[in-house]
Amino acid sequence: MAQGRHIWLAALAIAGALAGSHLSAQDRLQIPSPILTLDQEALFSDSSLAERISREIEQRGEALAAENREIEAKLVAEELELTEKRPSMDPGEFRELADAFDLKVQALRDEQDAKTRELQRMREQARQNFLRRISPILSEIVRERGAVVVLDRRSVFLSADTIDITQLAIDRINAAFDANEIDGTLTTPIPDVPGPDSSLPDPDPPAPEAPILEAPLKP
Repeated sequence: MAQGRHIWLAALAIAGALAGSHLSAQDRLQIPSPILTLDQEALFSDSSLAERISREIEQRGEALAAENREIEAKLVAEELELTEKRPSMDPGEFRELADAFDLKVQALRDEQDAKTRELQRMREQARQNFLRRISPILSEIVRERGAVVVLDRRSVFLSADTIDITQLAIDRINAAFDANEIDGTLTTPIPDVPGPDSSLPDPDPPAPEAPILEAPLKP
């Protein structure tokens, strides 16, 4: 326990000495360190390459949300049509139609949920592809600094700002990848599934934001 406390205090002393140094920013950058830190979240959110990837995923998410609203609206219209026919139908016949409708709703809900999971998988894959593409840039910075390891800044309790290479990495990534570059970063389409019966009329008012019919139609 005492040894751990001494190491922690030594780290505080080193960080304080570096922070309080009167060296210029350029001089401080030249201080060698075997350990560097990097903010992965900032790297992914602030670089132009990652921004383009995020924008594409966001567009796909918006398209999926619009599709969900369209399906929801058509199912609401179908449910209303079936409900209006109920008084004039035989109870057994209505029960069969209601059961079929409930199965249809459940199937569509499962299919749209699968699309949401696929979009999440694509988001994670895009992030990994991004890190793979920029790894040569990060490796170059590591060699220039004479470091041997890069740690995620969020997992480090205390460190000097001089060993953080986040902004340097972002600048080099932006310089290496043109903001207008189109390289098929995401090529996996969101799977298509059949929508509700196309013979059903589209309702005039827009459907509210809601999950696909949670409650089954009861006979």
